[in-house]
Amino acid sequence: MREKIIQGLLVIMLIAGYRNLSAQSKDLDYYIGSGIQKSPLLNDLRNQSRSTAIDSMRINAGYKPQVMGISNNSYAPSINGWGYDNAITNGGTFSQLITVNKRLVGKENLQNQYEAIRLAKESLAISGKVTEQDIRKAITSQYIVAYGIYLQYSFNKEVLELLGSEEAILKKLTERNIYRQTDYLSFLVTMQQQQLQLNQLKVQFQNEFASLNYLSGLQDTGFVAVPAPNISLAPPPEIEQTVFYQQFRLDSLKLKNSDAQIDFSYKPKLSLYADAGHSSTFAVNPYKNFGTSFGINLSVPIYDGKQKKMQHDKIAIAQQTRQQYQQFYKTQFDQQLLQLLQQLRSAQELINQTSTQIRYTQALIEANRKLLETGDVRMSDYIIAIGNYLAARNSSTQNMIYKLQLINQINYWNRKT
Repeated sequence: MREKIIQGLLVIMLIAGYRNLSAQSKDLDYYIGSGIQKSPLLNDLRNQSRSTAIDSMRINAGYKPQVMGISNNSYAPSINGWGYDNAITNGGTFSQLITVNKRLVGKENLQNQYEAIRLAKESLAISGKVTEQDIRKAITSQYIVAYGIYLQYSFNKEVLELLGSEEAILKKLTERNIYRQTDYLSFLVTMQQQQLQLNQLKVQFQNEFASLNYLSGLQDTGFVAVPAPNISLAPPPEIEQTVFYQQFRLDSLKLKNSDAQIDFSYKPKLSLYADAGHSSTFAVNPYKNFGTSFGINLSVPIYDGKQKKMQHDKIAIAQQTRQQYQQFYKTQFDQQLLQLLQQLRSAQELINQTSTQIRYTQALIEANRKLLETGDVRMSDYIIAIGNYLAARNSSTQNMIYKLQLINQINYWNRKT
């Protein structure tokens, strides 16, 4: 199936092609660059990635000696034999200590925790690339829409200017009774319809252009020329090399990391402690109650109701789920590319057909224009020829835009890691 996809792409690349308009400062790359630079989601992901470095330092700091100052002071008075038992309270305790605790951790356990942070950072990087690709696709799609409307506007404007020059000739021929007044009025109605269509296209373009700037984080609602999008079809890499597939690999590594951390959490825990300071009841010689103490704390898990096995079972189930998603994604990936290629070939065939139709309708209009100047063409035939030419050109533009949108969808999946 992979070979069919590559072969299909190469065929499309050979038969496809479209002419670019003269490049301007605000081309497709400009809008994509602006959208990526100003995306708050991408900035958020970058900041989260920076935060993972702090998490790594916190783990390292957590296993260093922890120093704390502790002050415990209580007084339990006894009046006429009433009060707490002095054997328990000693009348009061006053303690001012500095304590030091240090947890001891194995090298493998520490490395596993660092690996979890590294995987989280890599996952954020993958999410950033996918988000960037989403932004690129959305802006490119909107740019293509605006470009298509601009092409239709430019073409219809040319036709209106052509009709305007013909109107002056037709008016003189009507005054000489070569054409009837009704013929002239029919021609004027066609011009008015063309003017209305042009105005509608202008409004539509301004709306689509404003949407393009909105997606790109720009403020511009003007009416400017839109150059042809500089996009080309490229064969996709192997699915394992795409950025979208890497998330499955990372999920697998995360699950393995979590599985290992369960085992580390059930290993014996050892910590050292020490304190120094003043602790006294102020009953006898309180000035001598300065001292220190130190020791070792050890905790060994013995039985937890088989919770450890339950946690391992959950990881195993999650791993099975991930594998099913991964296999389904591979099937969908190939199927979607084959479907897009099939649609792309159909779009190219339609473009070729409409190109032939345009040549015929354009030749017919040129012939009718010459006959119009001599009064040898029926106005209804000339208007029909203009309508056919407009329909053919608009159809060609729509097919070309459809083709560019398909290329944009295919290229979306081409992002490598």
